[in-house]
Amino acid sequence: MKRRDSKRNRNKKNTTNKENIIFIKSKKILMMIITLILIMFFSTIFALIHSVSNKTLSRIKINGTEVSNLTIDEAYQTLNETLKNNISKNIIVKDEEYEVEINLEQLEVTYKTEEALNKAYKIGRDRNILKSNYEIVANIIFGNNIEEKITYNEEQLNKTIEDIEVKIPDKQTNNAYYIEGNELIITKGKKGKTLKKQELKEKLIDAIKKQVYGIEVNKISLPIEIQEPEMISIEQIYNEIKKEPKDAYYEENPLVIHKEEDGVELAITIEEAEKILQEQQEEYIIPLKITKPKITILELAKNKIFPDNLSKYTTRYDETNTNRSTNIKLSTEKINGKILMPGEIFSYNKIVGERTIKAGYKEAAVYMGGKVVNGIGGGICQVSSTLYNAILQANLEIVARKNHYFITSYVSPSRDATVAYGSIDFQFKNNRTYPIKIESSAKNGICQILIKGIKEEIEYNVEIQDEVTQIIPYSTKYIDTNDLEKGQEEEIQKGINGYKSEAYRILTLNGKIISKTLLSKDSYNPLQRVIKRGTR
Repeated sequence: MKRRDSKRNRNKKNTTNKENIIFIKSKKILMMIITLILIMFFSTIFALIHSVSNKTLSRIKINGTEVSNLTIDEAYQTLNETLKNNISKNIIVKDEEYEVEINLEQLEVTYKTEEALNKAYKIGRDRNILKSNYEIVANIIFGNNIEEKITYNEEQLNKTIEDIEVKIPDKQTNNAYYIEGNELIITKGKKGKTLKKQELKEKLIDAIKKQVYGIEVNKISLPIEIQEPEMISIEQIYNEIKKEPKDAYYEENPLVIHKEEDGVELAITIEEAEKILQEQQEEYIIPLKITKPKITILELAKNKIFPDNLSKYTTRYDETNTNRSTNIKLSTEKINGKILMPGEIFSYNKIVGERTIKAGYKEAAVYMGGKVVNGIGGGICQVSSTLYNAILQANLEIVARKNHYFITSYVSPSRDATVAYGSIDFQFKNNRTYPIKIESSAKNGICQILIKGIKEEIEYNVEIQDEVTQIIPYSTKYIDTNDLEKGQEEEIQKGINGYKSEAYRILTLNGKIISKTLLSKDSYNPLQRVIKRGTR
């Protein structure tokens, strides 16, 4: 009897527990339904209120910048100010012996703020009220960071990297050669640093993105590797320089002039030349056998071939700076009298040769590693820049030209052409119908280059137009020193503003503009002003 009562009690208890569980579950479900209804009710009310509001929701960011509860105009202003502030901080790229600041404004770093703002403003404003409710609730819980693609001037970034590549100290140089008189002069390449350009580019892009997000990147280390130059191959050089002498001649109807060519042969055997190259020297001189042609262009027609002045350009230099003046005069002497046939390409480095003490060049101020220092051949860039302008005005084709790292004093922005032997060359092509001749001189503080030839059947008037599009103010760096009394200052480097500029070539005929061609868009870095500040 007791067993039956006990069993009955257990069944009754189990039934009660099941009823309690069902009740609790039902209560939870009911609470969830009520909560969901309340959320939907209040979010619908909020969505309706938000739809007539002119502000964004809370907890919204665009590329890391807070734009919560702002109008479109307020958010636009906030984004622009934040972006401007973030990209105004320069990124320093450095090696053990080299440091340069990269200005992000020059790289035209930006993103589509208007598109991003439209996306931010539309959150919770969909025509479908349910979708708006979902977006509002999700935004309250998780927040929103709208990421817009960051853009930059790819061409300018590549150019910046190229500038760094050619200006790093102790860089690896390739073997080079040129012919001077009856000698083949071979300069031996040097083991040194080479820049991993792609790796640096990836580092800079990553730094740009971080800067836009407000994560300051102070310094980037240059990805460098040490490389040996290739072995000098006298056979390869010989195959490139050897030729038979050719007389100058011309054809009529139409007039076509063919320039003479010297015959070139080694004056010694290949084996003897290889023995010379086995010596440990920086420069090797191989004797050549030069065979002169019987008829030259000058003998063929004298003044008839170059009767017209196609262009002239002059720049001024300080003749009292004897070292720089010497370099300018040497460079002009090297290119003076150079004749270029139709289709022929002129290489400044090839004609002028390596700038060495042995060649007569002196130490003068040059730009290197983001600073003004003394270097062999300072001043030859003034000659290449003067030549560049004469070539532009003669309507000749530019093949290779780079602007300086800093602004120059002798020509306007976008009117210069920097050169560095073994790395940066200035080249142009004679794309005219007839040969041209370069006449250059440097005296009394005036560097002058004249291009002579025969005028075309239709000869255009050429105007070169340059324009500064942006000025980049220089910054000031203070160096505390105990050498000066407190309050005393000493300027050790003058500051120079940076520039963005562009140049155009305008061709006119009978007073009418025929064409306007962009020659280049250039960026010049600001040179930091450096001041010693006393602490004693």
